[in-house]
Amino acid sequence: MDSGTLEFVIGHLNYWLFILLMMTGLYIVVAKGNLVKKIVGLNIFQTSVFMLYISIGKVTGGTAPIFPLDMKVDPDVVYSNPLPHVLILTAIVVGIATTSLGLALIIRIREEYHTIEEDQIAEIENAVLKSEQWASERATGEHS
Repeated sequence: MDSGTLEFVIGHLNYWLFILLMMTGLYIVVAKGNLVKKIVGLNIFQTSVFMLYISIGKVTGGTAPIFPLDMKVDPDVVYSNPLPHVLILTAIVVGIATTSLGLALIIRIREEYHTIEEDQIAEIENAVLKSEQWASERATGEHS
């Protein structure tokens, strides 16, 4: 690996970490059957997006976007963009709300099915569907 490639990789380390975290979160959501693990995967995925937006908002050598009281702004001063940080604060609140809602739904699912594994829930649902179909066919057969 030449020095230019190494410099590029190290210079964009935050983006590589973003990709690694995003793919890890996506893998957990897709590959795991446990509903709590899926919520954790979504949180990892969400954190990677937060990291991307915050790294975009950081300007090297930039200062806080606070104008002087006399409003005489020096055009040579570089300011960091505050918008991504504000958006991430809102996204964190939404993320906490969706995580808590997801966990509350998992609790209700656990109370109903006595499991939080997707494949076991699907088996129970199929068994219930078959018993309902059997009961429906039996009821129709008796009345015909």
